[in-house]
Amino acid sequence: MARLDPRGRKVKILATLGPASRSPEMIEKLLRAGADAFRVNMSHGDHATHAETIASIRAVEKSLGRPVAVLCDLQGPKLRVGQFRDGKAVIRHSGHFVFDRDPAPGDENRVCLPHPELFGILRKGQRLLVDDGKLRLVVIEADADRILCSAEVGGVISDRKGVNVPDAVVPVPAMTDKDRRDMAFALDQGADWIALSFVQRPEDVAEARKLMASHNHASTTALMAKIEKPAAIQKIDEIIELADGIMVARGDLGVELNPEEVPPLQKRIVAATRRSGKPVVVATQMLESMIESPAPTRAEVSDVANAVYDGADAVMLSAETASGAWPVEAVTIMHRIAAQVEADPGFHDRIHFTEVRPDATTADALAQASATIAQTVAVSGIIVFTGSGSTARRVARERPSVPVLVLTPSQRIARRLALLWGTSAVHTRDIGSFEEMIAKGKRMALRQGFGAAGSKLVALAGVPFGTPGSTNLLHVVTLSGDELKKHGD
Repeated sequence: MARLDPRGRKVKILATLGPASRSPEMIEKLLRAGADAFRVNMSHGDHATHAETIASIRAVEKSLGRPVAVLCDLQGPKLRVGQFRDGKAVIRHSGHFVFDRDPAPGDENRVCLPHPELFGILRKGQRLLVDDGKLRLVVIEADADRILCSAEVGGVISDRKGVNVPDAVVPVPAMTDKDRRDMAFALDQGADWIALSFVQRPEDVAEARKLMASHNHASTTALMAKIEKPAAIQKIDEIIELADGIMVARGDLGVELNPEEVPPLQKRIVAATRRSGKPVVVATQMLESMIESPAPTRAEVSDVANAVYDGADAVMLSAETASGAWPVEAVTIMHRIAAQVEADPGFHDRIHFTEVRPDATTADALAQASATIAQTVAVSGIIVFTGSGSTARRVARERPSVPVLVLTPSQRIARRLALLWGTSAVHTRDIGSFEEMIAKGKRMALRQGFGAAGSKLVALAGVPFGTPGSTNLLHVVTLSGDELKKHGD
């Protein structure tokens, strides 16, 4: 079987950049270790630092000669308590505690909750989880100015700790003023993906899309919805339909749900997104121990392997690469886990446990046919010619047994596809005819290692060329050793 690229795997690795990894030297090391795309976390740092980081990614991308995706992750409407007189206080187990709108510093009895929208929606019996669920309080009564709670689990509470409200849909906008500024910055910087945090409903995605559409540089930037609120699960199909991709953000999702509920939900979200043909990323705490340790736990290895077996498009590293002591080692280990899983003889059957039905279109039928041919005939890869990336997504949805070489005249599309399962995108000039398409495809396949002389390839394209959504041609070609000698690019 032909290799996807020198990494030899199909699932992608998304690595977060931060103080430990944002230098050009470290970015190159992470790419060489196995990273395919980089996440810039807008919750930390300033625009000047982020601009420098993105410029470094682009410089390394150019020197290595392959597309790299940049994902800017918006902070979202995080709820937080106010400040305390002594910086912190102790809430007694089973004791009473009040959240109110008084801006005065708090103590062991009360604290300001500067989110007036919460006071009108909370009801008796609903929970408030503080500091990632370390403290758990249950509402006794609530009115427009005061929420009286009983501490189911008490402990130390300190300034500005986060609050999660798992039992209610919080009527806050999907994007804060900071998010709007950060989105404009990300679009100006040419981000390939923007991740929308704390999505609760389809309207949140629609609002972000509307804001993106008003920006001059947004035409090829994709929107990823982060699923980290239980409310989003109730509308997951509508959210998937409106977004360009989905991230299973298990950190906050695991705070607001019982731990045992998260794994089946992860599988359900991955399967639903795969059926849509859109990329799905599994994120948060995948190799958490590697923030401090050069080796992961066996449970973490199994967690990453599970996501790969489920057919996720990408797996993500957060603090492991952003601020951890072993960023290159974390990427290397994740690459090794994924490569080992994909070398499992049962891997191809396992990822097809999720049934994917093509839509009743010519393009979907041809994408399915290309995967069937690859399974039936000894081909070394599938070549896709695309201007928008849609044909590549259709083919990747089928999770073919061979790698997919994507040729596109759009550098932005080539970068976006760095998060798409099983694909290796090459930015190339426009193609004007069927004959040129076949010749170019053969040359690039040989150069990218997608087979040798005598190998067969499946080629997918649309004619006439340059017409969006016109995929209507499938062709099986045989590579010849003379291809490289005959033509230049």
